[in-house]
Amino acid sequence: MATLCLPSFHAVDTFAAVESPEIAPQIMSEVSSPPASPYNRKNPYLAEMIRHERLTRAGSEKDTRHFVLSLAGGGLRYTPGDSLAVFARNSPQLVEEVIALLGFDGNAPVKDNKGQTVPFRQALAESYILNRATKKIMSGLAESIPQGEQRNRLMEIVDNGEVLGEYVHSRDYVDILKEFDEAQFESPEDFLAQLSPIPPRLYSIASSLAAHPDEVHLCVAIVRYETHGRKKTGLCTGFLADHTQLHQKDIPIYVQESRHFRLPKDGARDIIMIGPGTGIAPFRAFLEQRAADGAKGRNWLFFGEQRRALDFFYEDEFASFQKKSVITRFDTAFSRDQQDKLYVQHRMLENARELWAWLSEGAYFYVCGDARRMAKDVHQTLIVIAQTEGGLAPEAAANYVNVTLMRNERRYLRDVY
Repeated sequence: MATLCLPSFHAVDTFAAVESPEIAPQIMSEVSSPPASPYNRKNPYLAEMIRHERLTRAGSEKDTRHFVLSLAGGGLRYTPGDSLAVFARNSPQLVEEVIALLGFDGNAPVKDNKGQTVPFRQALAESYILNRATKKIMSGLAESIPQGEQRNRLMEIVDNGEVLGEYVHSRDYVDILKEFDEAQFESPEDFLAQLSPIPPRLYSIASSLAAHPDEVHLCVAIVRYETHGRKKTGLCTGFLADHTQLHQKDIPIYVQESRHFRLPKDGARDIIMIGPGTGIAPFRAFLEQRAADGAKGRNWLFFGEQRRALDFFYEDEFASFQKKSVITRFDTAFSRDQQDKLYVQHRMLENARELWAWLSEGAYFYVCGDARRMAKDVHQTLIVIAQTEGGLAPEAAANYVNVTLMRNERRYLRDVY
């Protein structure tokens, strides 16, 4: 079985700038927000994709895309630092496979999770997660399989919580319905009752309205993996990359306002941005906004990926920003371009003295990206720099980062997932 690679989520699905509670409190926005939008989770706006480009080059181990959605006529507004919520749809192929395995009529009328009567096929496509199974489905199968070998196998899984968790983690409903093909649900609604609704997927917005009026840009890593002999994709990333058509207003979205991840109100303040991988998204927006505002503060950007030749997102744009002095300093870390892996935190250490000088002069420090490893490594590196360059004892250095920068002065802001 191939190694499973499943998507990580922002806070709802779970992405809107999740903070680790033991590290930082909620930090309120320092800038005024755009007027309240009539569009929200219960009433999303149907957007049109007008551009779709691949950021990674042929030969890259990753597939990262740049999507542009039109907001023209919708009245949606956002501020750099906000996220865009996208409601995905399941792939038509996956929907048809599930229908075939269940043996029901795809046109049979059912009530979806909003109580609306729609064809069974439409409910599966638009309302329920199909690419990741729930534990609940196993109990539903147990009630619909006759005594015998399959039922015994099923009960061995259901009766062991750890085994059950591992089993459903790597399977979708096609995998499970194929393995337990003796199961017979009484009706389409009986099957739908086992499923979870599709939540919105939140992506850090990669653009500024000042630079791109009536548009919202996204930088998205497409999730592709293989388990149990079948190729699979992430629900929302697969939807955006493979199952949306250009120039059709059919992508349900709304803007999720950030409560804290904002540029400083004072444009003269310096900012340091740590954004490896798709964590670069909000910093592209920040730089566009700072350029549009004529902000006088210095901008220091750290970006990291695997290979410079294949994975350097927005390289030409950042070069232009450097030429125009919008980017004051730009440090990159391409982990696979040398024998020993090199990450953004290593670049921070190489520039520890200057980084500490910027912080000491009041710079804001931003981090966006992977919460499990990168953000923790960057956080610890910042504490080390406070010790080596600030001359602080370990406890005092941790207090400076965790309390002074994050809580009291609110100059250390994170959008991590």
